[in-house]
Amino acid sequence: MVVSWGEDARSLTEAVTSLAGTALGSYPTGNSLMVRGSAETVVIDPSVTVVEKGGVPLPVDAVINSHGHEDHMAGNGMFPDARVHMHDLDLEVAKNLEALLEVFGFNSVDNPELATHFIEEFHYTPRPDATGFDDGHVWDLGGVTVEAVHLPGHTAGHSGFRISGGVFYLSDIDLSGFGPSYGDVWSDLDQFEESLAIVREEDARFYVTFHHKGIIESRERFLEMVDHFESAIPRRHQAMLDFLVEPRTIEEMVEHRFIYRPNAEVIFADNVERRSANLHVDRMRKRGEIEDIDEHRFRAL
Repeated sequence: MVVSWGEDARSLTEAVTSLAGTALGSYPTGNSLMVRGSAETVVIDPSVTVVEKGGVPLPVDAVINSHGHEDHMAGNGMFPDARVHMHDLDLEVAKNLEALLEVFGFNSVDNPELATHFIEEFHYTPRPDATGFDDGHVWDLGGVTVEAVHLPGHTAGHSGFRISGGVFYLSDIDLSGFGPSYGDVWSDLDQFEESLAIVREEDARFYVTFHHKGIIESRERFLEMVDHFESAIPRRHQAMLDFLVEPRTIEEMVEHRFIYRPNAEVIFADNVERRSANLHVDRMRKRGEIEDIDEHRFRAL
């Protein structure tokens, strides 16, 4: 399938083209990458915009998903003859809808509206033929390579990609003002911080995020943005500790909202708040920052 993207397509190198989503790839869409070698062409994270535009500028041999979230898989069904690849730890999400719902702590029986949302708004298409990869896997496209860099924390299998010519794709280490997102069942706060340490070592000409920032061309600016992005973690942690001056429960923390704004209407917001709060509370316990009052309540020391 060959379509024109006009000004929304930007060539970063002879092999790599950024396909910009609406409003710098703000959710629910994102910024996809097309990588062309002499033997094969792949698209990384085909977004909602890819679906809306009817495809990408060249025929596609393979789709590479950075992780198992609905916005990164929107275009998987557009390329039925292309291979689909996702990290082994997230792979089941590419294969069936129930696994995607489980990521957010839901299921299709109790939450049919979310299942419908993923199908209708994000064009979710099961790809039972999808195959896995691990850290360091290299796709040789013919004179051009794409190397997987495992960056867990956001999801268990979340990965970035090191691409020939000096391009590093950060996926959902999106460097936004929102800060790191670790509200999945599979999320891990310590792993996210370790992944941020890994990306700091990447020396690239172009850093590309799926959401918001898009293309970053200065390493100095990139490092500043990583620092600002990561600073949201201790800010949230301290805000939660301040809230726990009085004995509180996890559900009171969910209601207070530390990740989303209080009036944000996001279908899975409570689950994200709950998982995030639990991760921070676990960290507080390990650091000796809180004491348990009873089975459900705890208080800052």
